[in-house]
Amino acid sequence: MNKSGSRLAALFCVLVFAALPSWARVDVQVDRSQVYMGDSLRLTLTANNGEDVGATNLQAILNDFEILDRAVSSNISIVNGKRTSTKELRLELTPRRTGELRIPALEIDGVRTREMRIFVSEAPTLDTGGQTVIFEAEVDRESVYVQGQLILTLRLSQAINLDGRSISEIELDNAFVKTLEQNSFQRRINGRPWLVHEVRYAIFPEQSGSLQIPAQTFSGRIREARRSLFDSGRGRLVRRQSEAITVTVKPRPAEYPGETWLPARRVDLIEEWSVPPEQLQAGESATRTVRIVGEGLQGAQLPPVLFTPLEGLKFYPDQPQISDREVTSGLQGVRTDSAAVVPTQEGVFEIPEIRIPWWDTEREQLRYAVLPGRSLNVAAAQPGNSAPGSIDAATAAPVPGTTQQQDAHLLVWQLIAAVSVAGWLLTLAALWRLSKAPRTMAAQQAPVADGERRLFKALLTACAENDALRTRDACIRWSNSLEHGLLITTLEAAADYFEDEDFRAELQRLDASLYGTAQADWNGARLAECAKSVRTSKKSAGERNKDLQLYPTANA
Repeated sequence: MNKSGSRLAALFCVLVFAALPSWARVDVQVDRSQVYMGDSLRLTLTANNGEDVGATNLQAILNDFEILDRAVSSNISIVNGKRTSTKELRLELTPRRTGELRIPALEIDGVRTREMRIFVSEAPTLDTGGQTVIFEAEVDRESVYVQGQLILTLRLSQAINLDGRSISEIELDNAFVKTLEQNSFQRRINGRPWLVHEVRYAIFPEQSGSLQIPAQTFSGRIREARRSLFDSGRGRLVRRQSEAITVTVKPRPAEYPGETWLPARRVDLIEEWSVPPEQLQAGESATRTVRIVGEGLQGAQLPPVLFTPLEGLKFYPDQPQISDREVTSGLQGVRTDSAAVVPTQEGVFEIPEIRIPWWDTEREQLRYAVLPGRSLNVAAAQPGNSAPGSIDAATAAPVPGTTQQQDAHLLVWQLIAAVSVAGWLLTLAALWRLSKAPRTMAAQQAPVADGERRLFKALLTACAENDALRTRDACIRWSNSLEHGLLITTLEAAADYFEDEDFRAELQRLDASLYGTAQADWNGARLAECAKSVRTSKKSAGERNKDLQLYPTANA
């Protein structure tokens, strides 16, 4: 194969692998890691790269568990032109014995899952007092660090059939509250089968001192058979109330060194490159991605990764991606920072290590998440692929024997350009159709965003910590939550939406601290006060508009 064919083949491979997901693994989760004999628990296997989870050999699980139910599902989603396919296998298990049981690593199409351990206790004995409906609340710890995660579990145990079950809504003024997935399972209590429903909440206290969790109320009706056609079938109303709970909130330890306080169970740093960094050449670009994963934290709490420019090595950061994921222990926050890396000359470049302090809430000690530094040995630019600003006179004239190579490169880039133009045209067409759709339909189709109240608290927390980058992200996310159909991506757009000159001035000051030439310390107290003011004004205006409607819509 000639050089032109080799380069075309290499470029084709890059394009093919770039279209694949940046990571491929089979994830395994259980809804609970501590159960009783007679309980059922759910094991979920999720694959995102076409692995056939439905064909998994489950023989090894049967040593310690009995499989009560099995279900396979698949899902395909396309977001911003990126296609994601996931397959999921859900198993309902019950333990065969007590003790520390093992769910071994399973192999699925050559990919192995991680091993999991389940702790099984003897079946509980409970003094029910003759009751057939029990409602209780418990927390996973008696004390928690400020801004650390506290798990509250509300548990309904019923030995009879109930209809119309409902639980009062939790509202805490001095804490973030995030509702987690609900679990339902069977349990034997005193030799009798009970149906158990658990609702979990991740709570993040904002102030040290005492956190008061008020008593919660459950209500439902006993299901009864109809005696006649005129019988409504509504059974007797049952109400239960949990005990109030007081939790001690500990302050940030004085010896903690970092600016961003991270109380967590675990913090990891993960690095990815779009191409192997040892293959970099001057004038070519690669994308470096650094992902921070914090167990027991929200994604908004994680600090940004700053890419320090070096002489001869430029970084062009992209917008960060922040998300939350539910795991067995509660919430897992993820922050992903990416930057295009462009070496402008050959040589060896030393990328410094990244070291992030965090407080281990399990061991009560300071720890560090570390991403080691690395040396980039950048090769000289290939002929015809010179580094920016290094074009010489020799390359200005055509070189004999390179016409076919240049034509091949031109054809590839023409194809890439055609695909990009087609994608932009499709995007513009979709935006035009959305703009013509009725507002009520747009509101119905809009993805469900985080609650405005929680996002506003995230903004105030970022301001209180004087974290300019987190404040910018939180301000944009909160602004978009105030009204269906908003698409605010900059602080300037947020200022235009609120139409408040004081708020605009504070946002401009925030922008200048991030991107201005003179980097100065930024204080978020004034921005927090302005945000409270414009929030009140927007709410008042919304109430006035609602009163003027003759026929309010369901979304009003």
